[in-house]
Amino acid sequence: MDITDLAACLEKLGHPTRLAAFRLLVRAGRGGLPVGALQRHLGIPASTLSHHLAHLVAAGLVHQAREGRVLRCTADYARMDRIVEALTAECCAGVEDTNAATEPAET
Repeated sequence: MDITDLAACLEKLGHPTRLAAFRLLVRAGRGGLPVGALQRHLGIPASTLSHHLAHLVAAGLVHQAREGRVLRCTADYARMDRIVEALTAECCAGVEDTNAATEPAET
């Protein structure tokens, strides 16, 4: 995942309502939840939820599928895994401190 794609995903998850919706879908498992159930769990108006879901869908974090009259939302676990992998890929790889010689020592 490139840095631009990662930043876009994190930006969408940076809103408390979108993060709560995404976390709820992750907890729901691979079967996801109907939009109505998401709305009841989150306690927000349908129009507000629709707005936030559109952002998550546009970022590829959530998928929606029509099942008759029900719109079911599911988290994209593979994309979530790529985000976590991108954030941790270089963990503890070391970074040279280029200011070490010019900064005063901490006391």
